[in-house]
Amino acid sequence: MDFVREFWEFLKVRKKYWLLPIIIVLVLFGGLIILSQGSAVAPFIYTIF
Repeated sequence: MDFVREFWEFLKVRKKYWLLPIIIVLVLFGGLIILSQGSAVAPFIYTIF
């Protein structure tokens, strides 16, 4: 959790708030791929991409 807090401080100090949506989308896609491996939903998710 230190990394998240440090990253948030970096965004505040450098005024790089536009990076936040990009990071959130990347984390969500990564979580979706990790959770879908080995499940019955995996073939449907891979057809989206």
